[in-house]
Formats: sequence, structure tokens, C-alpha cells
Amino acid sequence: MRILFIADEESKSLWDYFDRSKLEGVDLIISCGDLSPDYLQFLVTMGRAPLLYVYGNHDESYDSRPPLGCECIEDRVYDFRGLRILGLGGSYRYRKGSHMYTEQEMRKRVQRAKRDIALKNGFDILVTHAPVKGYGDLPDLPHQGFTCFSELLEKYHPKYMVHGHVHKSYGNFRRELKHPSGTRIINAYEKYLLDVGEDEHPAEGKTGSFLYDLYKQVASSRDRRFSHRRREEE
Repeated sequence: MRILFIADEESKSLWDYFDRSKLEGVDLIISCGDLSPDYLQFLVTMGRAPLLYVYGNHDESYDSRPPLGCECIEDRVYDFRGLRILGLGGSYRYRKGSHMYTEQEMRKRVQRAKRDIALKNGFDILVTHAPVKGYGDLPDLPHQGFTCFSELLEKYHPKYMVHGHVHKSYGNFRRELKHPSGTRIINAYEKYLLDVGEDEHPAEGKTGSFLYDLYKQVASSRDRRFSHRRREEE
């Protein structure tokens, strides 16, 4: 599975100088925040892949004008063909704003998401806007990372964490880091292509969670029956 991650700055090669071939082979697009809703709408319209997103600290315009055709995955685990993706956007609070949080506020969001994490027996990718405290963040308050993200990685050991917020031009930029939990941390600034192997996530409907796997099996059976009826009617 090939995933295109985007964050913080619109890529000229994908927007100003767009060529449809640049999105060939991309199965999923994920925005880590601070991007124009028009940019997200453009990519989901011109490409063939669905687009998921979390909020950046500058995405207050989404509150009144969310990117059409795209899906917000904040505070939940989104299942894409068996790949479980947890979204926790926003940055450290440094002023008033819709998508900024203190450490305690972010910790409460994590706690609320744990019900969905338990239902789906974990997650494979953590998608955030802000980095982990001590891993690719900066010493100033606006670009400080969250300690509770580190605790999440230590508890659930996802294969990947992908974030934005720290731009390449800020200095001390690290595209990839390794967390002690074994999680590969990636800064998706502008764009980053990630190939996820089939062995890096459960097969669809095979998470090991009895209730969730049963739900997926029932939903899959229902969809097959619906498709069969439509073919017969045609």
C-alpha cells in the first residue's frame, strides 16, 4: 500500500505543476495539517485515492469550510483496508485557537480515543500535527511536542507515527527518527511517500478483536449481497 503524506506547505509539484501521473500508484492521501482546504479538495478530485486529514494549528478555516470530499479522522481509529490509523491533530497551546491544546488537554483526547483503540485492537499509524516531545520538536512553546504521544507509542507500538508542524526551514529538521518503542517517526513536511507492507498491519477483518472483526464480516457480507443484487438488476 502506498500512502502520500502531506503537511504544512502546498507542494508546487502537486499543485502548480500538477501531472496526474504523479499520483499514480497512490492508494491513500493523508494530510497532517496546516494546508489549504482548496489544496486537499484538488488532490482528492484529481487523484483516485481517498484523502484523510487531521487539523493543524492554522486550520481554523476548516471549522466553517472543511475540505469537501475528504474525511477528518480526529480522535478515532480509521480502518483503511485493514490498516488502522489514529488521528490526533493540533499543536501545543501558545495562544487562543480551535486546534491548540495543553499537555493535559491532549492527554484527555488520548484517553477518549482509547475506547476505539481497544475496539480495533490497537493501531498501526499515529497521525498527528505536532511531534512527540523530544523527537523532532523545537524548544519554543509553539513547536513543542506532546509527552502523551510518547506514552501512546510505548503502550501500543505502532509501526509508524507521521506528523508535520516543524518546517524544514526552521533548522534542526529531521525527516525520520526512531522512537525507543520501535516506532518509526516521520516528519511529512510538504510531502512524503510511504510504502506500507501487507505484513505491517492486520488483514481486513482480522484485528483479533472479536466484536470489531464480527462487525467487519457482517458488513462485508452485506456489501457483497448488495453488489450481487445490483448486478442482477442491471
